[in-house]
Amino acid sequence: MPFDFDRLIDRRQTNSLKWSAYEADVLPMWVADMDFAVPEPITKALHEAVDHGIFGYEMPSKALRQSVAVRMKKLYDWDVDENAVVAVTGLVSGFYAAASALCIPGDGYLIQPPVYMPFNDIQKHLGVIRQEAQLVKTVKGGRLGYEIDWDVFEKAFHSGGSQTRMFLLCNPHNPTGQVYNRAELTKMADTCLKNGTVIVSDEIHSELLLGAAKHTPVAALSPEIAQQTITLVAPSKTFNIAGLFCGFAIIPNPELRERFKAAVEKMTLHVASLAQVAAQAAFSGQCDSWLDELRTYLTANRDYLTGFVDRELPGIQISVPEATYLAWLDCNALVENGQIQGKPADFFLKNARVALNDGAAFGAGGEGFVRLNFGCPRATLQEGLERIKKSLA
Repeated sequence: MPFDFDRLIDRRQTNSLKWSAYEADVLPMWVADMDFAVPEPITKALHEAVDHGIFGYEMPSKALRQSVAVRMKKLYDWDVDENAVVAVTGLVSGFYAAASALCIPGDGYLIQPPVYMPFNDIQKHLGVIRQEAQLVKTVKGGRLGYEIDWDVFEKAFHSGGSQTRMFLLCNPHNPTGQVYNRAELTKMADTCLKNGTVIVSDEIHSELLLGAAKHTPVAALSPEIAQQTITLVAPSKTFNIAGLFCGFAIIPNPELRERFKAAVEKMTLHVASLAQVAAQAAFSGQCDSWLDELRTYLTANRDYLTGFVDRELPGIQISVPEATYLAWLDCNALVENGQIQGKPADFFLKNARVALNDGAAFGAGGEGFVRLNFGCPRATLQEGLERIKKSLA
C-alpha cells in the first residue's frame, strides 16, 4: 500500500520545537525533523509497550544491539560485532562523549565547515581547540558544490600547537547534502591514521539517500580504519523519531570502546525504554518499504526545489543534495546587490514569514546562506517557495 506523504498533519497543537518556536503565521522550514507520520511498525511497537503498563529501568538489550549489527550487514555488507554497539541518547551526545573520551583540555579536534552547528561548539564546553579544514565552494554549470582542499586538510592536523585527537566527519554532509565517495573517505582516513587521529563519523543521514546515491561507512573501508573509528548512527532522522532520543556508536576497537562507555556513564546518557522499542522496530526491516517510498518522495521534493530555485529565484544558487532532506542555498549575490539586507534568514523570516536556518551558524563559509528543510508534504514546500519568491519580487 502506498504511503501518503502528501497528508498535512497539524503539529502546532503539540510541543514541536519546529512548529512552536515562531508566530502562527510563520511557515517553519528549519529544524531537521520531517512533517510525516512514522511507519506503522514503530507506532505498533510503541502501543504494545505502552499497553504493557510498566516503565521501569531498562538497559539496551542484546536484541537491540543485534538489530544495529544486522542492519549494517544488510545495508553495507559490513560485519559488526553486536558487542561493538553502544547505545547513546543521540548523535550530539555521541560525539560529545567521544570528545570527552579522546581529548583533554588543550587538545584539538578537526572539522570541515560549513558543517552541522553543534560541531562548532564543542570547544565552548570541553576546553578543546577547534581546528578547521574549510570546504571549498565551487560553482559548475551554475550549480553549487563543495570540494576538499587536500593541502588545507592535511595542514589542519595538529595546527595551532594542539594535537588533533579527533576528526569529526559528517557524512552525508549537513548542510551541503554531499555524500563522500570511497576515494575521498580513504584519503581522509589514511591522513587520520598517519596522524594518530581517531575518526568520529556522524552518519545519521546515511539512509536518507536521494536518487542513485550510495553510502559507504568510513569504518567499512578496512579493518585498520575500523580500529581507529567511532561510527555514529541512528534511526532518528530516517524514521522521524528524533524526539525519542536514541542513537548508537559502533566501536570495533575494545580499548576505544571502553573509554567511550566510561564517558557515556559519566555523562549518564541512558536511553529511555520507549526509545529503545522504537529504534529496534525501525531497524528491524519492517519499515523498509516505507523508507523506499520516502526516499522517492524526498528525491522528487529535491528536484522540485532545485528546479524552482533555478527558474524563479534568480541570484540564489543551490546545491543538489545527494542525501538528507536539507538544502543549502547561497544568497550572497542578493546580499551584495542590496536585494537582501542583513542576514538572509532574518530577511525571509520578516518578509516571507518562512523560518530557515541562518547559514552563519554552520561556521566558516556559511555567511549569506540559508538551510531549508524539504522533509514536508509537497504543498508545504510549494507554499514556502512561493512566499520566498514573493518576498524578493
